[in-house]
Amino acid sequence: MFERPRSGERALLVRIGLGQPPGKDELNELTSLAASAGAEVLGVITGTRRAPDPRLFVGSGKAEEIHSAVKSLGADLVVFDHALSPSQERNLEALLQCRVIDRTGLILDIFAQRARTFEGQLQVELAQLKHLSTRLVRGWTHLERQKGGIGLRGPGETQLETDRRLLGNRIKTLNARLDKVLTQRETTRRERKRAEIPTVALVGYTNAGKSTLFNYLTGAKAFAADQLFATLDPTVRRLNLPDARFALLADTVGFVRDLPHELVAAFRSTLQEARESTLLLHVVDAADPERGERIEQVNRVLEEVGAGSLPQIEVYNKADLLGEAPRVEAAAEGHVRRVWLSAQTGAGTDLLVNAIGDFLGPEIVHRHIVLDPARGRARARFFAAGAVLAEKTLPGGETDLEISMPRLAFEDLCRTEGLPFSPNDPLQPCATGGPFLQSPVPTRWIG
Repeated sequence: MFERPRSGERALLVRIGLGQPPGKDELNELTSLAASAGAEVLGVITGTRRAPDPRLFVGSGKAEEIHSAVKSLGADLVVFDHALSPSQERNLEALLQCRVIDRTGLILDIFAQRARTFEGQLQVELAQLKHLSTRLVRGWTHLERQKGGIGLRGPGETQLETDRRLLGNRIKTLNARLDKVLTQRETTRRERKRAEIPTVALVGYTNAGKSTLFNYLTGAKAFAADQLFATLDPTVRRLNLPDARFALLADTVGFVRDLPHELVAAFRSTLQEARESTLLLHVVDAADPERGERIEQVNRVLEEVGAGSLPQIEVYNKADLLGEAPRVEAAAEGHVRRVWLSAQTGAGTDLLVNAIGDFLGPEIVHRHIVLDPARGRARARFFAAGAVLAEKTLPGGETDLEISMPRLAFEDLCRTEGLPFSPNDPLQPCATGGPFLQSPVPTRWIG
């Protein structure tokens, strides 16, 4: 039985078209995935079959062609752009005498390299262990079978059973830790909902420019590069909107064709940022000739994670590469459907921010209020709602708060705490005395 080597970066890529020849776009994506994983691509072998071979996935003749290429090029890794069964993977390794991984294994390796947060690392390890658990049998020679002869008879495949048990225990531990992380995220989301702070999530095909757009809109420094899965871990930052309003903008993991089910399942808690959002910004690479297919693939994954029914604004990024001017396209009912822009240059990003502001609505209170020292509980509730933008203590002991929050939440808090307000006059201050003192800065509604 072939003993798997511990390393291998010189890769030969294989893409077999089922029913039709493989497309150029599919081959380019496979090459980009391999490069993102750090492989040195030595060559690409293509072919066409009606259906996969149960034993080798490819036919015997194509397998010999791959074997000859491995020997002549000196490859130590063969990457199939398909999902291989454990038996197909083992049979190919035995024939080719080098490591063989499928599309799922390749993407898992990329994710393992890019995960930075504790949650991301847990999710990747969980997906890797679930993938590995189906590939233990006959993976190593010392687990293959009982040895015969006096003094050589042993406990058979007890080591294999031990490995399975250890994997199962580790998977249980990871699930328990992820449940704790998920609970923490749920607590944060509940606080956002209670404060009625809208969340906008960036979704889209990998390398469409989500992180570049995220950095431009929020001033963040999320890693962005011209490669697949440049960023993995979700990031949430404040997004300033017109009329001094704000929302939270979340940058999520990019999608890809035939995203492995192990990853969809493992990253369900991360993708919940998209599922719990008020609005999705579907970032599309406008210069991609396959952008229509990319949009459909992303929408399929959104359906799978329960976010398919959320409202979307399509953001056609990299419009400058096509010579397209920044613009807004509206649907028949008048809502913004698509925004053309360039995240690299910033052209058109103001149109997107205005479109987000129009969608989220104008019902936001932004004002300075001054509370006397006896209103400590009201002050604490404004902070708990995440509404305080700035705080200053005045010479008389009063607290000057600059707040921004949804109108309904503001009115409810005022009623609960007995604070007078005037909802009918949008330019009238809440009060000029009592619990609210006259603010040194003009107070007003913005909406």
